[in-house]
Parts: sequence; structure tokens; C-alpha cells
Amino acid sequence: MENIKVIVIFGTRPEAIKMAPLIKELEKNSQIQCTVCVTAQHREILDQVLNIFNITPAYDLNIMKAKQSLTGITCSVLQGLEEVFEKDQPDIVLVHGDTTTTFAASLAAFYKKIPVGHVEAGLRSYNKYSPYPEEINRKLTGSLAELHFAPTVTSKENLLREGIEESKIFVTGNTVIDAMKFTIKDKYIFENDELNTIDYKNKKVIIVTAHRRENWGSGIENICNALKIITKDNEDVEVLYIVHPNPVVKDMVHSLLNGVDRVHLIEPIDTKEIHNLMKKCYMVMTDSGGIQEEAPHLGKPVLVLRQVTERVEALHAGTVRLVGTDIEKIVSNASKLLRDPDEYNDMSKCINPYGDGNASHKIVAALLKYFNNN
Repeated sequence: MENIKVIVIFGTRPEAIKMAPLIKELEKNSQIQCTVCVTAQHREILDQVLNIFNITPAYDLNIMKAKQSLTGITCSVLQGLEEVFEKDQPDIVLVHGDTTTTFAASLAAFYKKIPVGHVEAGLRSYNKYSPYPEEINRKLTGSLAELHFAPTVTSKENLLREGIEESKIFVTGNTVIDAMKFTIKDKYIFENDELNTIDYKNKKVIIVTAHRRENWGSGIENICNALKIITKDNEDVEVLYIVHPNPVVKDMVHSLLNGVDRVHLIEPIDTKEIHNLMKKCYMVMTDSGGIQEEAPHLGKPVLVLRQVTERVEALHAGTVRLVGTDIEKIVSNASKLLRDPDEYNDMSKCINPYGDGNASHKIVAALLKYFNNN
């Protein structure tokens, strides 16, 4: 059999984190020729991950623009990948998750009749506008994909209900657990000096990230006001809010929290920094999808600042709790974890349902099986 030509496409930092260990696994296999293409839907924070994992893309569409729209991203990816596919002629395209890059890349591959492998397939919130636009991006990608790499049995069952053939679904675990093997270090020293000044032993450090489109405006405002109450009521709490660079988020967060005692507004940090910071923290509050998988792996409770989550396995396992953006609900749930040791232990000692760190190996094995059979 000739080498299988695989092109891996991603455009944002979360995708890069989760695809990096898979790229490394693909590159180790003598039967596979792996090519990396980035759209750079995000630019600077994507480059951080590429540097950490020493990944050099063969193609860089560099599409990011100020105040870019979803329509603009989709059109730019479609047009850019048409040329890439004509030049590279891949046997299969691998995409990840639920970004606009993921959907547009899958559609571009479909137009060229190139099979698509969907990593982290089958997650569903069953609310088309939450997460927005991710829920529909993921469903449309699932409709276009040939192979579906589901992180959990629940994700597989979602796909089966939608009519996907069982033979084309592979339960692998989540590649983000694989990535943490590369990033977590003992006695880690942060590149951001402010993070080295925090008293992680004697303070209860809360990491906060919140940037999703559905939280823009009143959602972000409520989160910030809840953090003011939490720090005022709990003198042993330090909040590290990692602020997304999007001006819609950044301007509001700084206007509401700048100068608030024991609230630190942190510029975006790279993957190694955030993973090692989660290892040291007390708990996490986030509207991110990936952090709902990462923090429980380290035994850290997560309060999810969203109305719904497609990571239902984490809810069922008890590693995360949905609190939305209601001020009272955020404060009350945070207070329970800060003041009740039993409440904290119940969440922190739950088993993370997202695998054993061998997802990338399982995906490569499934690819080889697919091409050997065809």
C-alpha cells in the first residue's frame, strides 16, 4: 500500500491543542504522509501552540482579519482550501470539533470528493444557538464526514441516532488528554511572572475564562459582577481571569474588573501555562468546551458559565456543574465549593470520562484499518 496522504486542518488554539498530539502520532507512522494546514482563524494564540509542539504548517491561509464575521471566515477558508486540495491531493482530510474552520474545511473537502475524518465527533447540546455557532458547525461536519472519532460512548450514541453507520464510528477518548502528557511539568515556572507571585498553597485560586458569543454583553457583565461578590465575601480567594483578546470581551472585562482587589486580569497565556496553572488552582469557572475536559483530568471542579453544554458526560460524572450567567447562581455554587469540603471533594474526586491519553494512537489505528480495507 502506498503511503496514506493525510492533511490535518485547524484554525484556532483549542483545535491546535487537541490536534497536536495526533499530528505527532501520524508523523511517527511510516505508512502515513502527514501535512498540516492552518487557516489561522485565530493568529497569535494559534502560533503559541504551534511553537510549543514544534509544528510547522505546510500551508498557512492566514485568514484572520479585524472584526471578522462568520461569513467572512467561511468564504476565506473555502477559497483558500480549494487551491490547497488541488495542489496536495490528499487521501483524507482530518478536522476537529466545531469551529467555523472545521465546517468550512469539511465542505471544501466534500466539494473535491475527499473523505473527511472528524475528530471529537458526536457532541451535541441540541440547541442550535448554544453554543453558537459551534453546535451547527459540529452537526454539519458530522453530515459531511466519512469517519467519526467520538471521544465517548455517549457521542457515539448521538451519531447512531442521526443515522451514521456504526462501522464508521470509533470511540477513542479525547485527544486533549493526550496533549496534557506533553505540557504538564513538575515544579513548573511560569513565563508570565505575575503567575509566579500567586500564593497557591494558602489561597483558593479560581481560574476564569469567558468569551463565547452567546455570553457577549449581559453574560460577561454578570460574570464580572459575580466575581466581585465572590472575592468580597471570601478573603482567601484570588481570581485569575484570562481575558480573551477580542475587544468585545476585553473592553467590558477591563471596565468592570480593573483594579478590583485580588482579581488579576491576565493576558492570554499559552497551552503549557494554562495546563500547569490548572494543576495549581483550586477550581475553574469557564464557558470553554476544552477546559471542561482538561480541568477534571487534574481533579479540579468546573463551574460552566453556559446555559447548556455538549459535554454531558462531564455533567453525569459530576466533574462539572452548569451555572449559566445568573449572578446569584454563580455566587452560590462557587460559595459551596469554597466553603464546604465535602462539596468540593465530591466534584474533585470524580473520574474524568474523557479517556486514558491514548486517543491519538486509536485514531491512527482506525485510519490504517479504513485504508487497508478500502
